[in-house]
Amino acid sequence: MALTGRRTYVGFGFGAIQSGLFLFEAHHSGQFRRLVVAEVVPEVVEAVRREGGHYSINIAHRDRVESARLGPLEIQNPAAESDRDCIIKAIAQAEELGTAVPSVAFYVSDKPGSIHRLLAAGLCEKIARDGPRAVIYAAENHNHAAEILEAAVMEQVPPDRREAVRSRARFLNTVIGKMSQVISDPAEVRGRGLAPIAPDLPRAFLVEAFNRILISRVRFPEPFERGIAVLQEKDDLLPFEEAKLYGHNATHALLGYLGAMLGAERVADLQQVPGMIPFARRAFIEESGEALIRKHRGLDPLFTSAGYREFADDLLERMTNPFLVDMIERVTRDTERKLGWNDRLAGTMRVALEQGVSPRCYALGAAAALVRIDPHVLENPEAARPALDSLWQEARPAPGEQDRLVVLIEQALGELGAWRLAGCPDPEAFFEQR
Repeated sequence: MALTGRRTYVGFGFGAIQSGLFLFEAHHSGQFRRLVVAEVVPEVVEAVRREGGHYSINIAHRDRVESARLGPLEIQNPAAESDRDCIIKAIAQAEELGTAVPSVAFYVSDKPGSIHRLLAAGLCEKIARDGPRAVIYAAENHNHAAEILEAAVMEQVPPDRREAVRSRARFLNTVIGKMSQVISDPAEVRGRGLAPIAPDLPRAFLVEAFNRILISRVRFPEPFERGIAVLQEKDDLLPFEEAKLYGHNATHALLGYLGAMLGAERVADLQQVPGMIPFARRAFIEESGEALIRKHRGLDPLFTSAGYREFADDLLERMTNPFLVDMIERVTRDTERKLGWNDRLAGTMRVALEQGVSPRCYALGAAAALVRIDPHVLENPEAARPALDSLWQEARPAPGEQDRLVVLIEQALGELGAWRLAGCPDPEAFFEQR
């Protein structure tokens, strides 16, 4: 499919979300004539360039994996001065841009090709050239990614140009419930019959077909038409971000850490474990769902019993899609962060308690995550308190609130120990009886 539109899209980071969401949807919209992406890994840049700017992705449907070849795009390495100049000029021309890097920490560096510097220079050039208005999608998994990015960019914009830049650009938060991964093992890429990113780059992008992505409302004084029209605008994105973190992410983590205790390799394998999916569903609907419905009732059909049940059932089916091949090792990676005070497990417990809901299932998930960090806590639950104190120290939680969570997790460790001694039977039945 050739690029036939008139718009320019600029992306930062060439991973699974950039390639399989933003670039994919821009390519298929028919609205763009230029796709430009900044990528710092030289071998990736060179491999895509050798293919004339074309690359492949793999799309996991519920019954198959489909490969797609996309392009041409212009891939630039911001470490090279000439490439930086191309990126800055493209930003000046772009109507839509998107960051899809590992975290908000990657917005700022001391290098000339730092994202915040490139955006500041490009937006200033946009003003100088009277370029088009633009929206910038911040796709990092953070509730205030857009605000963090905007603040960093504006620090680099000369004070006398900041008002003009703000009038021409809008930074938007996103809620991206699209599961994806990069398969880096060449043998796995070949064994699963996946299309590599490029023929001489034996790694592969694998994304699910889901594309119901939410973004902040675009608020320009005059109407603004987006080329990537599939993205859905919301007036208040924070409740939906909470549904993703405290529903989707929390339940995914719950499955992952309990699956790790069972020795499972793939999330899809948990469908064969009696009671595991019903147990996760109970957590999703009765703990996360009940808490968020109480908190956000009346805001959107999602925050109703029927709406949240549909949300949970759809996600549980997608999480366990065998064609996505989501590995337990990947889901349980970076446990210290995922067990953080404001993250998916402790955060869900906190919201539940605030709304008068007992988060027993997610306490079991938090306890299983703690076991992943230190297996000895299963035999010595009292060791949980110093471990959690250390993890949560930077957040400086209120002592009373922290004590409530610690007690629940200590109790959950005792229950997990009994579950393991019993041979890890049906968790739905086992934990219901205790």
